[in-house]
Amino acid sequence: MSRSIHPAGAPAYADLEARFQRLYRLEHLGAIAGWDQAANMPPKGNEARAAAMAELETLMHAQRTDPALRDLLARAEDEPLSDDQRANLREMRRDWLAANALPSALVERRALATARCEHAWRTQRPANDWAGFVVNFRPVVQVAREEAMHLAEATGLAPYDALLDRYEPGMTGAEVERVFGDLRAWLPGLIRQVRERQQAEPPVIRPVGPFPLAQQKALSLAVMRRLDFDFEGGRLDESTHPFSGGVPEDVRLTTRYRLDDLMQSLMGTVHETGHARYEQNLPREWLGQPLARARSYGLHESQSLSFEMQLGAHPGFVAQLVPLLVEHFGAQPAFTEENLARLVTRVEPGLIRVDADEVTYPAHVILRFEIERALIEGAIDIDDIPALWDEKMALWLGRDTRGDFRDGPMQDVHWPSGLFGYFPCYTLGAMYAAQWFATMRRQTPDLDARIAAGDLAPVFDWLHDHVWRQGARWTTPELTRRASGETLNPAHFRAHLERRYLG
Repeated sequence: MSRSIHPAGAPAYADLEARFQRLYRLEHLGAIAGWDQAANMPPKGNEARAAAMAELETLMHAQRTDPALRDLLARAEDEPLSDDQRANLREMRRDWLAANALPSALVERRALATARCEHAWRTQRPANDWAGFVVNFRPVVQVAREEAMHLAEATGLAPYDALLDRYEPGMTGAEVERVFGDLRAWLPGLIRQVRERQQAEPPVIRPVGPFPLAQQKALSLAVMRRLDFDFEGGRLDESTHPFSGGVPEDVRLTTRYRLDDLMQSLMGTVHETGHARYEQNLPREWLGQPLARARSYGLHESQSLSFEMQLGAHPGFVAQLVPLLVEHFGAQPAFTEENLARLVTRVEPGLIRVDADEVTYPAHVILRFEIERALIEGAIDIDDIPALWDEKMALWLGRDTRGDFRDGPMQDVHWPSGLFGYFPCYTLGAMYAAQWFATMRRQTPDLDARIAAGDLAPVFDWLHDHVWRQGARWTTPELTRRASGETLNPAHFRAHLERRYLG
């Protein structure tokens, strides 16, 4: 995509670009303040930080709802624009519509409620303090329901769909239900088959710790370099919940470390590096404009899962991790190519979503989707969540979570942060990732051999050209069709799992 200078006769569009550039600079400050809040800020700073970030959100909301924008957007439609500029204008209008649906006072309440809830969650989760968590969670749910109603009124969508649309434009709860309904039909059987096969094999050897945190961080940095992360434009830190933040020019990643488990931080870092490479390779000539954003969070998760699952669990890539593990922690029986490959593809129904293998992971997502959709629509209340969680975990994964709020409904940062509608993006992302790699193999028949030889360029080049550089130029279905020849086809995900785990 090329960035053309404002064409003569397009003053309204030029004004819009300038306004969105200013908004981007404010978003930049907010992103870094948010990263600092999660990674560095001392606990007593939270109330002041929450107030400051709410003030910033309110300021940006005021700019997005400036009455002049309505006229500028209408006039720009009739101006002589390039195709890229028209796509940028489309994304501006989406941004404007969402902002104008929400009253300023609600935006401020949301920022304060989520900051307080997320900050308290950091200590309440380890303490298994559901009762204390609910006190701060109620205002977050109330705000989310109000947001959903306002957005639904503006868009004509159902309330939950209006929240989902913020993360996955054009997707509806009914479509997610259809896709997940297909998963429900075959996933439990696949989990049983894979478990039976793996249980008949010799036991996997677990790495033996402790694993000093300094060496774990050094390993993470080495793997990020192997994955071509640009350290001149980003950094790695620690937080309670791993995330990728910042802006494309300054990407901030976090992971978390455990002395007894190095694989959690290692694979978490690989996951976040996928997000980061996407951000670092968005179209630079459009930075500051909506066109240079990721089109959807499903596409964003397709990048993290392309790195963590498609590539990170590939036996050819796993073989390249072995010398790095030995270098940082010394040789041990777990650090062989065969054992490590079996370790990263071990299917074990567990409690924690972020630590789940790729076969059981969709079950965690379906569970959360069903609960949050019912919560937003008012079919259930907060007090119903624990029992529903226990029921669904027993049904899907055979795990007993009664009384375990820490590793149950309190385990994720998403709900305390008000991110309702996000969870479906994870499994949609896994499906997109499988579709990307199916296309790569079709176009590059020796892809697996090249990965095994340490040549990751075919993967990175394909993602760069077909996803990263595209930004928000196309709708998600159109980008998917252009990249792979068809819109989202969940059959590729099933074929990938069967090939890797039953082939």
